[in-house]
Amino acid sequence: MGFYFTTFFLEFVGEDGAHFTTFALTRVISRLFVTFHDLFVIHHQADWDLFRDTGVAHLVAISGLHVTMFAWFASALLGRCWRCSAVLCQRLPAPSAALLGGLLLASAYALFSGWGLPAQRTVVMLASVVGLRLCGLHWPWPQRWLLACAVVLAWDPWACLQAGFWLSFVAVAVLFASAGTGRPGAGWRGLAGQLLALLRTQWLVTLALAPLTLLLFGQVSLVGLLANLLAIPWITWLVTPLAMLGVLWAPLWEVAAAAISVWMDVLRWFAAWPWATLVRPAPPLWLAAAGLFGVALLVLRLPWHLRGLGLPMLLPLFLWQPARPAPGHFELLAADVGQGNAVLVRTAQHALLYDSGPGYGADSDAGRRVLVPLLQALQVTLDRLLISHRDADHAAGAMAVLAQQPQAELLSSIEDSHPLQSHPRVQRCAAGQGWQWDGVAFDILHPAPGDYARKLAPNALSCVLRIRAVTGASALLVADIGQAQEAALLASGVDLRADWLLVPHHGSKTSSSGEFLDAVRPQLALVQAGYKNRYGHPAAQVLRRYHERNILVQDSPHCGAMIWQSAETLGHTCTRMAQRRYWQHRVP
Repeated sequence: MGFYFTTFFLEFVGEDGAHFTTFALTRVISRLFVTFHDLFVIHHQADWDLFRDTGVAHLVAISGLHVTMFAWFASALLGRCWRCSAVLCQRLPAPSAALLGGLLLASAYALFSGWGLPAQRTVVMLASVVGLRLCGLHWPWPQRWLLACAVVLAWDPWACLQAGFWLSFVAVAVLFASAGTGRPGAGWRGLAGQLLALLRTQWLVTLALAPLTLLLFGQVSLVGLLANLLAIPWITWLVTPLAMLGVLWAPLWEVAAAAISVWMDVLRWFAAWPWATLVRPAPPLWLAAAGLFGVALLVLRLPWHLRGLGLPMLLPLFLWQPARPAPGHFELLAADVGQGNAVLVRTAQHALLYDSGPGYGADSDAGRRVLVPLLQALQVTLDRLLISHRDADHAAGAMAVLAQQPQAELLSSIEDSHPLQSHPRVQRCAAGQGWQWDGVAFDILHPAPGDYARKLAPNALSCVLRIRAVTGASALLVADIGQAQEAALLASGVDLRADWLLVPHHGSKTSSSGEFLDAVRPQLALVQAGYKNRYGHPAAQVLRRYHERNILVQDSPHCGAMIWQSAETLGHTCTRMAQRRYWQHRVP
């Protein structure tokens, strides 16, 4: 989108010094959803969730749109001022001065805004297109588009790994391709024609980006078309002018803030609509590419019988479902959350999440950053969230997970005064509890009901879960129990044998006693711990005990997220190894 704005800004300040017509204003508004960063102060993640769900996040982020809009205004003002001086025009033509001045001022704006990667790409893109105009070269749009792509990738080869790169360049290509050789809608006259052009442009952008947003974010805003049609004029014609005039008269900023408040209320109303957002599992890359090709057929100026071929290529993108375990079997996905536990258990029709990972900061945790996107990408509806105990490395992400999955039952050993206990469906875990899902048995082995009255430490109250398939293949998840709790499990006489073991207490030297390992006899064990964590997990003496018993041990820093299936007990997948990238740090 920023590239399209760049080409329009060049046309405006070009050699003929054309005026900014009503038609041009409509085209800018219909393609460029812009405002300046200083208009918005976003403090809460809920605000960003609202913007994402309504498809207007581009209005409140420093991006190519903001930089190019600033360049357009700066160059327009500079060009008009330059023409007022005959001396300056003799030294340098006004159109060239406007181009160079707009580029320099846009670069300064990008620098002061933080010099983020989107801003860097936009400055490089502006420079390449400005260079073409100053050299007197008039290339067709595909060549200009490819030049901008090449220059951006030469400047930042990793830009192709960012969602913004693909969203912006694909949107621009679709807009140009659908517009034909001339200005789109140039033959239309009157307000009705301009409104139709606005609607058509927004519809094309929404349709074109649907495959990419599904691939990158796992969702599509179904109210985005309507929300943008209302938000773009509101921000462009009301909020932005008020905020800019506030530089001259500060009270206008309060009026702009009030306008934003009204806008936020409208967005919340849109987000409350049923089916406001379509959430689908993340499709494989080949399916997203096929969907994008189908979109290209639909939006190109082709005969309708050729456009119709794009529809069957687009539909599988919305119908695709990830594979689930067969009845009687289960799958474990141990997420890479750093120093903490988080294991997703899936059967044929049900799902359980064992622990929710650690917190990363005041407004960041594994639930929001890792588990919520994971559940969304796999299209998982949780039946139960099991929080083994209250420690932050196990429970910090629970609130975010429950906010996305309010239907899930909460099972934990957390005390009654904990905020998580306000969940409407909460139950305390205790030995003897059990249930079956799709032929798979789930049993709670610890703590004993009487342990809660003894006021034990949180680690000692960790909920121990055993999962067993119809074939007898089993997994044991033990959280942070110590050797005292391991001894209690052995004394209880319960069958502890398991093919897969979540290493107790992240490999702490106070856990994984030899007697416990002899009773469990796992083939594979996983240590969920952070890279070079301050606790020294896993301890060397603990690993030695596993190796002495020929137990294969993997850890999160080397393995990443691990996938293990009860139908294939001898195999597992380490995503860090299976999807190795050259830029990843090689853990020694």
